[in-house]
Amino acid sequence: MTLVAGVDSSTQSCKVVVRDAATGALVREGRAKHPDGTEVHPSHWWTALQEAIAQAGGLDDVAAVSVGGQQHGMVCLDENGEVVRPALLWNDTRSAQAARDLIAELGGPEMWAEAVGSVPVASFTVTKLRWLAEHEPENAARTASVCLPHDWLTWKLGGTPATVTTDRGEASGTGYWSPATGAYRLDLLKLAIGHTPQVAKVLGPREQAGTYNQALLAPGTGDNMAAALGVGAHPGDVIVSIGTSGTAFAVAEHASADSSGGVAGFADATGRFLPLVATMNAARTLDAVGRVLGVGPAELSDLALGAPPGAGGLTLVPYLEGERTPNRPDATGSFHGLRLANATPGHFARAAVEGMLCGLADALDALGLAPNRVLLIGGGARSEAVRTIAPSVFGVPVHVPPPGEYVADGAARQAAWLLAGGEEPPEWASGEVTVFEGDPIPGLRDRYREAAA
Repeated sequence: MTLVAGVDSSTQSCKVVVRDAATGALVREGRAKHPDGTEVHPSHWWTALQEAIAQAGGLDDVAAVSVGGQQHGMVCLDENGEVVRPALLWNDTRSAQAARDLIAELGGPEMWAEAVGSVPVASFTVTKLRWLAEHEPENAARTASVCLPHDWLTWKLGGTPATVTTDRGEASGTGYWSPATGAYRLDLLKLAIGHTPQVAKVLGPREQAGTYNQALLAPGTGDNMAAALGVGAHPGDVIVSIGTSGTAFAVAEHASADSSGGVAGFADATGRFLPLVATMNAARTLDAVGRVLGVGPAELSDLALGAPPGAGGLTLVPYLEGERTPNRPDATGSFHGLRLANATPGHFARAAVEGMLCGLADALDALGLAPNRVLLIGGGARSEAVRTIAPSVFGVPVHVPPPGEYVADGAARQAAWLLAGGEEPPEWASGEVTVFEGDPIPGLRDRYREAAA
């Protein structure tokens, strides 16, 4: 049996899976936590990766390794390859004004969409570099190269070679690489930070990034791109992922460019494209309401399912950490329509689930696609209430694959692809997909839109 390993270095933790390269069967796995916060020194990711590898029984017997990682995070290195400052993560919104400034300086959102397929928001690396230049000019001047979390981990696994590598998917989230042309826009990088640091070399889907011990290192990719690989998404599929962030993304044959800024025109990990809409408030919305009610995830789900559809008119706008789509980084969350009749734990739980799903439904609508199917994944999809209510909010049947570490699984599948070669990733058998259907909840989306406005 030939084994491959996939890594998911996410916002909250690091997961490692070891799978059979031919069938995808899980052999073993491990995990370790990351520190909380939106600013983290990369050394914590490395420590967690080593712990997760150890829990997974080591990687001495694997033939190839790939790293999937949280997108956008700014990792700055000096001329000696040392980290200049803790990385700013995708969910750090301090660069919101920098995003507005960059958009104006280039001539408006249309110019950005034409240049790189996306209009920058606070999540994007390019905005964080502008924030660095304005608020920490000494650190900006020390920055000799800039990369992203998965890039840095792949570089560390490979023994810190002279060149940091990345892939199309990860590069497309920087704000200074164009999926349409496959080239960096170094003028935009310079616009952001004031000079032109070295950037990661962009590898193709099946190019080798190096070696880790005796194993081949695949190029790796961003977490959403790896998740698409992990669930075996094909053109025409839309994936809705409920994790720390919420995302709706589709596998597409052509690059996209949305000047409204709602859709990020990313590339995927196969040579195709991955138009994506992201919300900042997803599973942690349910965690927050659960804390207020004093219940865990399972009890919150039971409470929500025990309340009437529409939560008796109670609506949650879940902008608990600002928002990315729509671009409202300084917004806060709010409940609307609270009355004596709906002031119960069940109504609050139901409003939390429905509000989170309404935000994701808006993201789904923004893609402007008529999907063949919607695949619901991520930690939040393990909630029975979420799975049951989602089709009533989305307006289409929802397919839920078996629970899994989709990002790590996608990275492992990329590693297997590196070994196998060929034009497409190897097909791995998937478990039984459960299909959920439901009738639309009258007035729910209208009330949500009014409250959000």
